[in-house]
Amino acid sequence: MASYYNTSTTNNNHPGYNSYTTHTSPFDDNQYPSYPSYSSPYNNLSHQPTPSDGRDPFQDDDAVPMHSYHAKHSSHSSTAPVITPEYKDPFVRDAKSTTRSRPPNAPVVKGWRRYFTGRVTWVCYFLTLVQIIVFIVEIAKNAVLTKSPIEIHPQFNPMIGPSPYVLINMGARYQPCMHNMHNVQDRASGNITWPCPWATSNTGDDAKCTLSQLCGFGGVPEPHAGGSITDHPYPNQWYRFIIPIFLHAGIIHIGFNMLLQMTLGRDMERSIGSIRFTLVYFSAGIFGFVLGGNFAATGIASTGCSGSLFGIMALTLLELLYTWRERPSPIKDLLFILVDVIVSFVLGLLPGLDNFSHIGGFLMGLVLGICLLRSPNALRRRTGEDEPPYSSVGAPAATQDAASQGLRVFIKQPAGFFKGRRAMWWVWWIVRALALLGVLIGFIVLLKNFYVWRTGCAWCKYLSCIDVNNWCDVGNLQFSNTTSKRDLLALGNSIFLEPMTLA
Repeated sequence: MASYYNTSTTNNNHPGYNSYTTHTSPFDDNQYPSYPSYSSPYNNLSHQPTPSDGRDPFQDDDAVPMHSYHAKHSSHSSTAPVITPEYKDPFVRDAKSTTRSRPPNAPVVKGWRRYFTGRVTWVCYFLTLVQIIVFIVEIAKNAVLTKSPIEIHPQFNPMIGPSPYVLINMGARYQPCMHNMHNVQDRASGNITWPCPWATSNTGDDAKCTLSQLCGFGGVPEPHAGGSITDHPYPNQWYRFIIPIFLHAGIIHIGFNMLLQMTLGRDMERSIGSIRFTLVYFSAGIFGFVLGGNFAATGIASTGCSGSLFGIMALTLLELLYTWRERPSPIKDLLFILVDVIVSFVLGLLPGLDNFSHIGGFLMGLVLGICLLRSPNALRRRTGEDEPPYSSVGAPAATQDAASQGLRVFIKQPAGFFKGRRAMWWVWWIVRALALLGVLIGFIVLLKNFYVWRTGCAWCKYLSCIDVNNWCDVGNLQFSNTTSKRDLLALGNSIFLEPMTLA
């Protein structure tokens, strides 16, 4: 063996024995590469070489590689850098990667292509597409009914969009189309005239439509004098809690919402998955409109996905708090989120804006975030949990998140699922259960109050207005037997009708 490694003379029987580069076949057992002599630090075994460049002396550079790696340099070049590939056992199969992370040497995808790399956010794309199409339909319908794509008469829509009556006719949240109201179903005498969807003035035929004509969707039972607040049948277009998520009051309104949806919303969907994102998005939007239906001004026509986006903002805030120690600049991230939330809330205090949709969406996002997001990192360290990244339903078992795996374990072995859990784990799951139970009870109570109890809140209006120049009185339907004048007030992204009259 020693003579083999220290051979430096030419072997006439094997010409290739003296030259590393003259092998004719790497499968010829009679041909071996020659290696230079090395000084060995291996105790006193001078016959065992220790390459100074870190190469494996038993590695045949002409052999067919078992794994792909960079080509080695030519043995004739003394200046070429030495590339030492990582050793891998050829008899051990590489485990396939279970993540979708970008390989280290993969090119960085820029431009529009980056929107279709990694986990594709199909829900955000679909919602944005549908909302844009619906807005185009709004503009087209307004053009057909009023001869103008945007409202310019009897006043200009500052959001650059259709008239409020077109929005009401297309499904905006509007209380008279949804339940019985005081001074409408229970008025003593007279007939109420309502603005028409094609109205371009405050007088004449444009102000002499029925409630069914204004509401559309097949109409609603017409209120009649001498009735009761509990009259049946009553207006019950309950879907006006859902449809407004897809409606917008103008170009400015939809522009800001879509910008936030395709940035913050898309990042959140990529993080938590499409199922969780969809659940939070629609739950927050619906809850926001339900809360506004109970406490907002009675004549407001509310539209937009702002409540849904506030729910997503709540998830972003929770995720930041859960991973506070792992963030490079958590204070900066917190300030960015708080500024965004505070500015939006303050703008919601202006006349014509339904701040209750924002508040309801944010509250629902916080509660569902506690229930659906993984536990805070600090809590997981204390309970010994190690949760993998979120994954979609139906993913391989190796990539399923802890919640999915835990559900499977619970179904197969209910008792074993709870065995050995620490006290903090129990406390946190009790908090999650109570949060979910609380929001369900709150949702049921608000619906019951909207349709049956009709209990108001004297101070709640200040959450959606500033008590300056009677702003808090704007938007409430007022009926009078002494005047036939109808004032239409258009402010912000919602238009209020004040007052309606008895003819």
